[in-house]
Amino acid sequence: MVKKQAVDALKGESVDGRAQRLLKQLVEGYIADGQPVASKRLAAQSGLDVSAATVRNIMGDLQSRGLVRSPHTSAGKIPTNLGLRFFVDTLLSVEPLDTARVAQVKAELSPDLAPNELVQSASELLSDLTQMTCVVMLPRRDDVALRHVEFLPLSGNRALVILVMGDREVQNRVLHLEREFTETELTYASNFINREFAGLSLTELRQRLLDSMQADKDRMDQIMQSALDLASQTFAEEDEASSEMVVAGRSSLLDTGGDSDQVRLLFDAFSRKGSILHLLDGCLQTDGVQLFIGEEAGYQFFEDVSLVTSPYEVNGKVAGVLGVVGPTRMAYSQVIPVVDVTAQLLGAAMTYS
Repeated sequence: MVKKQAVDALKGESVDGRAQRLLKQLVEGYIADGQPVASKRLAAQSGLDVSAATVRNIMGDLQSRGLVRSPHTSAGKIPTNLGLRFFVDTLLSVEPLDTARVAQVKAELSPDLAPNELVQSASELLSDLTQMTCVVMLPRRDDVALRHVEFLPLSGNRALVILVMGDREVQNRVLHLEREFTETELTYASNFINREFAGLSLTELRQRLLDSMQADKDRMDQIMQSALDLASQTFAEEDEASSEMVVAGRSSLLDTGGDSDQVRLLFDAFSRKGSILHLLDGCLQTDGVQLFIGEEAGYQFFEDVSLVTSPYEVNGKVAGVLGVVGPTRMAYSQVIPVVDVTAQLLGAAMTYS
């Protein structure tokens, strides 16, 4: 892993201050225009009393450490992913987001919006601010409390279920049942579930429901059994929905700098979602901003891109992760604070009681 290599490099013979200054200048120049940086340019702009020949020697040492490379025989140098990791961990200065930008993010993430609307808004906003692809995991549902449920009959063996979750979220679902339920049965089921399960989180509700379903059925009348059957279908675990994500700015994947095959792999990964969700899921247990540069992510399709993520919390508990995907030469000093602030303000707006 590149992260481990960078740490090992720091533990060994240190990169001296002059070399660090030149490497910082090289990375910043490469991030700015995407072009290799020549030794002559570094010597002229570094502010150091060094010749181009001395810079070439220093660049040669940095190349032997795997921090820079020459994309062409006679070209200047560009940072490797290891060099970018060294830069981010050692040389990068991140300034707090300016107050005007913070106010803009806060205004877009209104507490009056439902959770899914907040996630959509955060995704689109972060994509607009960074001009990169943004992904946001929907909040994990198991900690959200049931407030109210109501069943309404539809034609045939169908019923409409209206769920009120938390304070503001209302969901409508159509259940396809094994038989047709009467309006009386549906009303009884609504009253029964509200009486027995309202106020419980989905995790607690499913366990209580399981316990009730396993009770002595000889002592349970038919209408109560029907109510439990309806509850079981309504609150069945939905693995895909519980870990879904929203993507904005997908077209920005074309600007990541990879070749056509890499871009195709990226688009395919975002279409299938599984690998992206697995990567984001691994960030749920981290504190603050997490950064993956190229192969650090552990997936071939991330070889030429970087991912900057941050978890967001609801009521003191991690509910999901948001992040941006862009070229490895992204402006990390600008992207990191935007991701960090957006995660904090999304969590603040998404409050469940």
